Amino acid sequence: MTHKLEPVLNREQIAERILQLGEEISRDYRDKEPVLICVLRGSIYFAVDLTRAMSVPHTLDFMAISSYDQEADPLGIVRITKDLDSSIANREVLIIEDIVDTGLSLNYLIRNLKTRDPAGLRVCTLLNIPARRIAKVPIDYQGFELPNIYAVGYGLDYHEQYRNLWDIYSLTAEKE
Repeated sequence: MTHKLEPVLNREQIAERILQLGEEISRDYRDKEPVLICVLRGSIYFAVDLTRAMSVPHTLDFMAISSYDQEADPLGIVRITKDLDSSIANREVLIIEDIVDTGLSLNYLIRNLKTRDPAGLRVCTLLNIPARRIAKVPIDYQGFELPNIYAVGYGLDYHEQYRNLWDIYSLTAEKE
């Protein structure tokens, strides 16, 4: 099966919005030193550029989660495949996501992190697709709201492909 890529956001639009988010987050976290939790793998590109756009001190940690087979388990049960290296107790925490669509994985992550007694917990996502939302999740900072598309590029993949693209595209299958 071949795929068709339609441009959605170009690198200039992405970079400009990330600078704005960095300024907004720096303003909100003034006099604080938040822990930024990058959710692997898709958000790594976004997290790197976002941290460069921030002017407040912060630490960066990583988590990886994996959904069980979504066809076998449509409820979106996930498991942690890489946990944090440091404690977040009494720390301001900002989760960095590449995309929030169903909200199931993020909902799990928020519930899990709240048990670790952070001082505060917020969410920043580059892309938000509310048309696919199943679980209600708070989003404190968002780059872009998109319609119901399958987005790839800038860290977002389809079977590990397209992650390295500078721009974000809508992926559709083409009939042969």
